[in-house]
Amino acid sequence: MIAWHEAGSGPALVLLHGISSSSTSWHKQLNDPVLQRCCRMIAWDAPGYGMSGVLNHAQPSADLYADALAQMLDEADEWEVVLVGHSLGALIASAFAARYPQRVSHLVLADPAQGYGSAPLEKQQQVLVQRQQQLAGGLEKLAATRAVRLLRPEADERDIATVAAGMRQLNPEGFLQAVSLLVHEDISRWLAKNSCPAEVWCGDQDVITPPQQSSALARSRGVPYLPIPGAGHASYLDNAAFFNRQLRRVITGEGDGSTH
Repeated sequence: MIAWHEAGSGPALVLLHGISSSSTSWHKQLNDPVLQRCCRMIAWDAPGYGMSGVLNHAQPSADLYADALAQMLDEADEWEVVLVGHSLGALIASAFAARYPQRVSHLVLADPAQGYGSAPLEKQQQVLVQRQQQLAGGLEKLAATRAVRLLRPEADERDIATVAAGMRQLNPEGFLQAVSLLVHEDISRWLAKNSCPAEVWCGDQDVITPPQQSSALARSRGVPYLPIPGAGHASYLDNAAFFNRQLRRVITGEGDGSTH
C-alpha cells in the first residue's frame, strides 16, 4: 500500500520526496493557497516511508519504485501528471517517466540525486557503508547532525525542524532499500529513455547535490537548468516562494522561469 497527502484541485502535480524525508516535508507546497487553486497536489510516501509498506525486495531497482507510483496514481484516479522529484525522488521520477512516458506531461528534477550505478565498486561500497553507519548511529543522531546540511546556512529554524522530524521518523528497512537504490542506480540511464519535456532545478547553495553537478546533468540531457536562489538542498523549503512560483509556471504555462 502506498500512502499520500494531497491538497487542491485541478491538473495533477505529483511530488516525490528524498531519501531522508516523507510526504509531510512538502507542507509549504500543500498549504500554498495559490497552488491549491491551480492544481491537485499529491505528495507520496515512497515505499518504506511514512504510512507506505516496504517493497518485497531487499535491493529494489528504480523500476519497482516506478511501478509502485503507477499503482498509487491508479488508486488516486490520475493518469497524466506533472511529476516533480526531489533528490532521490528525482531518480524515481526519471524511471517513472521512462517506463510510463504517456503518463508524464512534464518532468522536474529538483536537486537531483544521480545515483552511483556507474561509479567504481569501491565508491559504491563507500556510500553504502556510510549510509549504514548513519542508520546505526540512531535516528536522533542522524537528525541532529545531518538535518542542517540539507538547508542553506542560517536557515529558518522551522525548516531545520521539518527536516530533522522527517529523519527521526525514518523506517530503517525502507531507508536501507532506498540506499540500495541510490548505490546501484544511475539517473542518466533512465533519462536517456525520457521523451517528455523536462527541466532541472537546484538550490544555489546546495552542498549535497551541488549546482555544478545538476547543471551538468541538464546540459548532458539538453534540458533547461534553473538555479533556486538562496536555497540549499531542500530548496522547496529554503525558498518555497520561488519554488512554488516555478511549480505554478509548469502547471499553467505562465511565466518564463526566470530567477527574478
